[in-house]
Amino acid sequence: MNAIHFEAEVIHWRGPAPFFFAPLPKDEADEIARLSKLLTYGWGMIPVDVTIGSAEFYTALFARDGTYLLPLKDAVRKKAGITAGDIISVSMTLRPPKR
Repeated sequence: MNAIHFEAEVIHWRGPAPFFFAPLPKDEADEIARLSKLLTYGWGMIPVDVTIGSAEFYTALFARDGTYLLPLKDAVRKKAGITAGDIISVSMTLRPPKR
């Protein structure tokens, strides 16, 4: 599928449970929005394979405030020493949904 590379500042969302995310830049978010009907498995979730440094993981993007947010799993964050305010380099591959 499509490979996407970008840098993002990690944000911390303090909802009912704290989460860390990397918001996608506008150009990448616009491209994903254009492809979203082909990629979503429901509720607007977009499955992706992600590489940050030496960590590789699977997750799903979700639309929020005009962009998509990439959830950062705690195991990945802690291993790489990533926290809010850090600038990270992300390589991501969009996956076709399982139907």
